[in-house]
Amino acid sequence: MKAILTKYLPATNTRGSRVKATAEGVRCITIPYPYGLSGEDVHRAAAAELCKRHGWPTELVGGGLPDQTGYAFCFVERGEA
Repeated sequence: MKAILTKYLPATNTRGSRVKATAEGVRCITIPYPYGLSGEDVHRAAAAELCKRHGWPTELVGGGLPDQTGYAFCFVERGEA
């Protein structure tokens, strides 16, 4: 199972706020901060975008990291019916 980690990147003098999504073995992505969302949904949007770029399912489960530096997401496992 692959974990996706997200992290908030604050605004600088030349760039607005962003959210970065990373996963082992693939290129990371950074999206502009989606101001229409809040809390975990902001990070979930970045994780979903990383999934779309790599052709992965976008149904994810996750939550905040204990050290409060970001969020972690994993794919929802579906059993066969």
